[in-house]
Formats: sequence, C-alpha cells, structure tokens
Amino acid sequence: MHLPRPSLKWILAVAMLAIAAPQMAQAEALLVVEADSGKVLQADNATMPWYPASLSKMMTAYVTLKAVKDGRVSLDTLLTVSPTAASQSPSKMGFRPGTQVTVDNALKMMLVKSANDMAVVLAEGIGGSIDGFAGIMNQTAQKLGMTQTSYVNPNGLPADGQITSARDMAILARAIIRDLPEYEYFVHIPSIRFGRRITQNFNKLIGRYPGADGFKTGFICASGYNLVASATRDGKRLIAVVLGASSGRMRAIRAAQLLDRGFANNGLAWLRPSLGTVDNLVPIDSTPPNLREEMCGPKHKRPASDEDAEDTIASAGSSSTNGDGGVSFFASGLQAAMPAKPADMLAQPAAASEPVVVYTGPTKTGAALIAAVEADTEKMQPVKRAKGKHSRVAGKKPDAADDAKADTKSASKSDSKPAAAKPARHANAKPDAAAAKTAAADKPAAAKPAGKPAAAKPAAKPKTSADKPKTAADKPKAADKPKADAKPAG
Repeated sequence: MHLPRPSLKWILAVAMLAIAAPQMAQAEALLVVEADSGKVLQADNATMPWYPASLSKMMTAYVTLKAVKDGRVSLDTLLTVSPTAASQSPSKMGFRPGTQVTVDNALKMMLVKSANDMAVVLAEGIGGSIDGFAGIMNQTAQKLGMTQTSYVNPNGLPADGQITSARDMAILARAIIRDLPEYEYFVHIPSIRFGRRITQNFNKLIGRYPGADGFKTGFICASGYNLVASATRDGKRLIAVVLGASSGRMRAIRAAQLLDRGFANNGLAWLRPSLGTVDNLVPIDSTPPNLREEMCGPKHKRPASDEDAEDTIASAGSSSTNGDGGVSFFASGLQAAMPAKPADMLAQPAAASEPVVVYTGPTKTGAALIAAVEADTEKMQPVKRAKGKHSRVAGKKPDAADDAKADTKSASKSDSKPAAAKPARHANAKPDAAAAKTAAADKPAAAKPAGKPAAAKPAAKPKTSADKPKTAADKPKAADKPKADAKPAG
C-alpha cells in the first residue's frame, strides 16, 4: 500500500525530529533568523532570559550611530576619557583620564577589542552619564520591540538588571542592518592597530567563515560565551545568536553550524514546522541561568576571558565538529555536503587584511596621522629596567574571570613567572615620567651620591635620601595608572 506523499513527508519529518530531539538539550540559547524577513529557521531557548555581557555594546553602538546619523554628533567629535571610564575592568584600551578620542576611533576600539572604557567614553559623551545613556538604551530597546532586554551600563560588565535574550539580540542585529547600513562596517572590522599593537576581532568567524560580516562577542562568568554573528551567501543574509557556549572557540563553532544549516536547508523547508518571525517568539518568564561555577569555578583549568581562541573543545567530541549530533545527521543525509567542518575552518588563520589604524586625539590624515600613530606607539613602550628586567603585576586580579579580559596572551606571559620579587612594579606602567621614577625606585636611595667623592658626609646624606622614597620612589606610579587594571570594577 502506497501512502500519499504528504503522509510520507510527515513520517519522515517526525522520524528525523525524534532522532534530533535527544541531542538538543543543552545549556545554551541558539537562534538563526533571516536578516531581511526575520523568519526563524531554528530556535532553542531563544526567549530564555540571559546575561548579555559585551553584546550590550551592540546597543551602545546603535545609539551612538543613530546620534551620528541624526546630526547630534559626528564621527569626528572629540570625547574625553573620564576617571570613571579609565577605571573600567579589562578588556580596555587603558587610556589615562583626560585622553581624547574621536567617536569614530572609540567605536572601532569598542567593537573590535571590546574595550569597556571606550563604551563608557561613548556613553558619557552621548548621554551625559552612564545612567543617562542606559536610559536611552532602554528606551531604544523598547522601541525596537526588545521586550526582554534591560540595560544598566553600556559595556555589559556584571550588573543586576543587565538582561537580554537571543530573540532580542537578533532583533537588534536586524535593526543595525536595516537602520544603519552606511555605518554597518563598524561591526565587521577584522582588526585594529593602536601603535604597534594589533588586535584581531574576537568574532573568529570574520576572515574565516565564508561570507561572515558581523557582529559582536561577549563574556562574563555568569553568561558563558556569547556571540551574535551574520553571514551572507548568494544575496541571502542570516543572523545567528549563540548564548552560553563553553568557550570562545565553541561559540564560533556553534554559530558556524547554525549558519551552515540555515544556508543549506532551503530545500528542506517543508520538513520543518513554521516558527514564524523573531518578533513573534513568545518570551519565557524566568531568571537568567548563572553559569559562573561552570565557566569560572575551581574546575576551570585556565582564566576565562573573551579571547580564548586557543581553548580546546573538551566537551565537543566528534559530534560537535561535524554538526550538532542528530541535527547534523538529519541535514547531511538529505543535502549536499557542507563546504568544511566548522572546527577545521576556524583553526585556520584569518584571511590577510590590513588592520584599521586607531589613535588618540582629533581626526588626522596623511603626515599628521603618521605622527599621531608614532606618538601613541611611543607612549605604549614597555618600561625598561636598569638590568633589562621587565616589570610585572604584583598581585592577582580579584574575580578576574568577570573582566572579559582581552589580552589573555599578555597576561599568561606575566603570570608564568613568580611576581614576588618587586611588588611595586607593574607591566603596564607608561614610559614617560613613570619610567624615570620607577628606575629611581629600583636603586637604593643611598646610592644616589655615588657620583660624588666617597665618604663626603657619610652620616648626614643617607638621612636625607631616606626621606625621598616616602614621597617619590616608594610608589613609582604603580598606584596611579595600573589601579584600574588591578582592581576590576563590578
């Protein structure tokens, strides 16, 4: 007996979904939507409340660029780094209070390096204060239909009430594409160069995944590893949202898998029930999951940060590199092979590109820009000791996992050697007056008269030099600049 075709389709769909269902349970929120229509292609925990972490900076960028588009500020507007901005936890640029940056450069630093201090600079410049800007962020979220989102700060550092969902992040990504097409390049810059330091975009799909063209990463201990990613193929653009992945590498793999299936499954739409549009997904009334113990607990082998591309995939197994277990089987049995395994693709170096130069001070071009870059390079030179030893941070950062710290490699080098020799030294000390003061502090004060004839006044001179370290040499600038680095806010 031959069943009519609709029944065969139904049986096949039910069978494949049954295979996939046991594999779907996971402590993640996953969502894929079409950018133009908002049609949902896959949704798992998509309306579960979640901590956004640095995905909050997408809204900071949206509000800022809307102000630029409306003529209230320009990309050349100069903003000043306040003490509040300078005190933010890493990842950050680490500029001193009083440093000036343009809106353009602040946006690039914030979106590529995920600089928390630049987010506050923009917030204070546009909204007058963090609280004032957070109010604008919340008004904008409600206007866009992001009904599950609330903001307390512009950078996503841990704060009560900083909540979103995969649904709302997809809505925001669509709004950036729709409302700010002329400024969309900010969300897919491959890398920036400040002085001699080149920082790659934390979104590892950019330059590796075919067609990748945005958006932003995020991490705090409570949220896990978050990523909003977009890609375009054959004129079709998709947005993938991953919240709560186990590592920076895994969030990129998850997003690549979601995008692969979204692009490949066009011919299988009849097998899937319609999920409607992203705006119509029904919110879940619950509290956000707190992944702190899993991400940053004592079993975590290395400090968690937003830049952990070298993390191994301990929990992935073979199914993660080939897709998502049953879902991948479902797709691979009925469609052409995918171009490459996401894990293999992301293991490759990013496509070559010229880093976008960022700098402090007013907008510059030509020779003036070259001079500005050289000046910034000079400012960031490491401190050199008299005996060639490099300084290092004296103490361990409190709750370092919540910092979303970008310079993981630098920190690893610093942490690899004991930091007990000279607790007043700091690796990030600036090479200006601080270097001279620090060098002076490393030498005994009594050695200062060494250039004079020996034993001129052996009793009186040490007494005078002994007074000096209390004012200048005892604390050679380490108490000023590195304070924000050593004690993260929030």
